[in-house]
Amino acid sequence: MQEATSHAPALPIPMFPAGVDTRWETTNCLVWNDRERIDEEQELIYEVAWIPELSIWRRFLRSRRKLPS
Repeated sequence: MQEATSHAPALPIPMFPAGVDTRWETTNCLVWNDRERIDEEQELIYEVAWIPELSIWRRFLRSRRKLPS
């Protein structure tokens, strides 16, 4: 005896980049330095990557450094 199988119509797939499209973004901003109790300008470097399991873009802070005054 053979089971009947039904196939649902295919849903359109959103156009996302194929694979991992990783890039780096740099942002300069004021950050509170609790030790010195002052605002200081810092450079924040983020890795931006497509996470296929979650179907979203994520930003990961990879580096930060104090900028010279």
